[in-house]
This record gives sequence, C-alpha cells and structure tokens, in this order.
Amino acid sequence: MAKKKKNQKIDESTPVNETVSAKKSNRVLKREAKVAQKRRSKLMQASIVGLAIIAVVATLAWPQGGMKAVSQVRLISDPTVGAEAAPIVITEFADFGCHGCQGWHEAGIKDRILEEYGDKVQFVWKDFPVITAQSPKAAEAGQCAYDQDMFWSFHDLVYESHAGLAVNTLKRHAEAVGMDMNTFNQCLDSGQHEATVAHDLEFARSLRLRATPSFRVNGRTLPGPPGYEQLASIIEDALVSN
Repeated sequence: MAKKKKNQKIDESTPVNETVSAKKSNRVLKREAKVAQKRRSKLMQASIVGLAIIAVVATLAWPQGGMKAVSQVRLISDPTVGAEAAPIVITEFADFGCHGCQGWHEAGIKDRILEEYGDKVQFVWKDFPVITAQSPKAAEAGQCAYDQDMFWSFHDLVYESHAGLAVNTLKRHAEAVGMDMNTFNQCLDSGQHEATVAHDLEFARSLRLRATPSFRVNGRTLPGPPGYEQLASIIEDALVSN
C-alpha cells in the first residue's frame, strides 16, 4: 500500500487545463487591446491631418482678416492706360496719400510719354498704400472706380484737388466724375476691395520696394521716380533690345 506524501495539496476546484486556457485568453485579450489602441491612434492621426488640410484649403480660398473674397481674375486685373499689347510696360506702385506720387502726376510725365511713344508703351497702376492711415481706403476707392471704368479720371481728381482722403471727400470725387453712386458707395462701404488692395501691397513688399512712387519697366525696378528724359532714355534702350 502506497504512502501519501506529507504536505501535498491538491486543489480540486480548478482543473489544470482550465487554468492554462484562462492564461491564453488573457494573452489574446491583451494583444487585441494593443491592436485596437494602435488602430485608434492611426484614426486620430488621420483626423488631425484631414483637419489640417481643410484649414489650409480654407486659408487659401478666403482672404485673411475677414476680408471679402475676390476672384483671382479680379485680383490680377489692374488699371492701365496705353496700348494693350505695348512692348514697353511701365508699372507704377503708388499711394493716393503720397506727395511724391502727386508731384510725379502733376509733372505730366506719364502724359508726355504716352503722347511721344503712343502704342509702344502702357502704364499700369498698382496700389502701394503705406503713407497715411487713410491710404488703404483711398486705394479701395480707386479700385471701386476701376470697376466702373473710371479709375484714371478719379485718380487725376484725387491728386489735383489737394482735398485729402477722407471717405466723404472720396465720395464727392466719385460723384464729380460721374460714377453710379449707389454702386460706388456699396463697394467702398462694404470693403469690397480690401483684398484687392492687400494683394497689390503684398506684391510690392515681395519686390522689396521701399518708397512711393516706385517704378518698374518691363519688370526691372528703377532706382527712383524717373524724370521725363530718364524714362524716355530707358524706353529707347528697351525698344532697341526688344
């Protein structure tokens, strides 16, 4: 008859095969939990990337600071005078509140160049409103005038009147040159062309222009506002090189 070993205990409540099965189940559950956690992390990263893309698209589609949206065609459309297909393009970056710009206009250089060179030249206006606190709104007024094909008559009156750039003064000028005042007032009061003016200003800054007026001839920046003889000489040289 076999003798029983002392202190040997047998737990009959949980069979050995069930204990092993439970351990395997715990391992499976832990592994599944890790897989689920990784999946949640990937989904969260994808959501963040998606939101970032949406934010970028929204930023590109709409102007900053609550400005009204302006079509790309209108943003790159500028007031011009002279031949449309002229070989010489003279771009003026100017400010309605700039005395130097006013002086250059009153010197009649643009008119003399247009008379002398005819369909060989075109002048382009771009807003560079940095001189006075009222300059940006005056630039908007010019763009509203451009919408009615009256930019140059408005431009001339602003410079020649010496009456300042108060909004009421700008509206009087618009009325004096014969604009539709309901359309002009709605355009100016609503800030319809804040983004247009901001676009020109950003372009001027990208060129590192530091003064008003600044001029470029066929994409080459001039060192300062040119006199008639200087500008005529530049045009002659450009015509030869073309």
